[in-house]
Amino acid sequence: MQLPLFAAWLLIIAGVWSLAVWPQFLRRVMKDPRARGAAGKATKFLTVHLVLVSISMALGAATAVIGIMGLLG
Repeated sequence: MQLPLFAAWLLIIAGVWSLAVWPQFLRRVMKDPRARGAAGKATKFLTVHLVLVSISMALGAATAVIGIMGLLG
């Protein structure tokens, strides 16, 4: 894969950023009182945020991999 060096590094940095930031966000969401109902069951608030974090981390990993592939040629 041919990518300019700047673009490859930008993709790697963006991917690593996503992988570093989203888990921290999920920890805060899990501690939020809206995450669990009175019976301790997960609420829609938690489910939606869990899906958001999962998709964002998958895209972050894919972005980083594309950047690495661009560096390696």
